[in-house]
Amino acid sequence: MNWYLTVIKKYAEFSGRARRKEYWMFALMNFLISILISIVGGLIGKSDGLIAVSLSGVYALFILLPSLAVTVRRLHDTNKTGWWILITFVPLIGPIVLLIFMIIDSDPDTNAYGPNPKQAPEPE
Repeated sequence: MNWYLTVIKKYAEFSGRARRKEYWMFALMNFLISILISIVGGLIGKSDGLIAVSLSGVYALFILLPSLAVTVRRLHDTNKTGWWILITFVPLIGPIVLLIFMIIDSDPDTNAYGPNPKQAPEPE
């Protein structure tokens, strides 16, 4: 949960680097929270009702900027510019390429985007 909160605290911070663990823990928590919100919305109202759609929509709007920011910081960690995020608009191949970029290990040295985040202490 601390990794998720770390990303939320850096709400729209696109500079710097984010290590693999930060990105994937955020993605996991985001996925679990989305499922929980869908379940709660379904229990409160109909699954396609206004409440379920509203809860999911509000959460999606809230999490949009942090998701983009952590993805850009993860690209920076692999020594790529954040503009590579636009490759997702290329049908079929683009999302696969971005997924590979998110999986590969970070640049071990200090790069143009900052020092290696693996050298810094992990959040508790």
